[in-house]
Amino acid sequence: MTWQPTPGSAADLSEDADPEQVARTIALRRLESAPRTRAELAKTLAQRGVPDAAADAVLDRFEEVGLIDDAAFAHAWVTTRHAGRGLGRRALSEELRRKGIAPDLIESACATLDAEDERVRARQLADRKVASMRGLDHRKAMSRLAGMLARRGYSASLAYEVAREALSDAETDSSSTEIGFTT
Repeated sequence: MTWQPTPGSAADLSEDADPEQVARTIALRRLESAPRTRAELAKTLAQRGVPDAAADAVLDRFEEVGLIDDAAFAHAWVTTRHAGRGLGRRALSEELRRKGIAPDLIESACATLDAEDERVRARQLADRKVASMRGLDHRKAMSRLAGMLARRGYSASLAYEVAREALSDAETDSSSTEIGFTT
């Protein structure tokens, strides 16, 4: 049985289309807009009807020449998503897992975040959120802050610790202004 492209797919450009050339074209187009993981490209190629053997050959070659580098992708992802969105290790690990990054690469990339960096970023997020919580019951404010941090991937212990500190500092700062949290 010979390979037949899926009708209407990019591989169906011509009767004698070389599956590897089609795979290269599709993969390069995907890489033009943003870096991609090997798993993301493999999924795209499979969806477009490219045979597994051709996809593997092209993806192996792209790794050899450095067009695909899952380790570099994971490190860049952790750095930018932590700084930009304030995500903690757990959320970053989950995002990378969904992108098809290997567990050892995820662990290595997340290890670049030290505990103090994570704590500082969590505190920045908490301080920003506290400003909009004036007048709330202390328990409700605490719950909302800790929940927000937990949803961003921070551990429960860090989330509660940072929330307590942020609320305490906000209460201290507001003690002279009559605006604060109710008890």
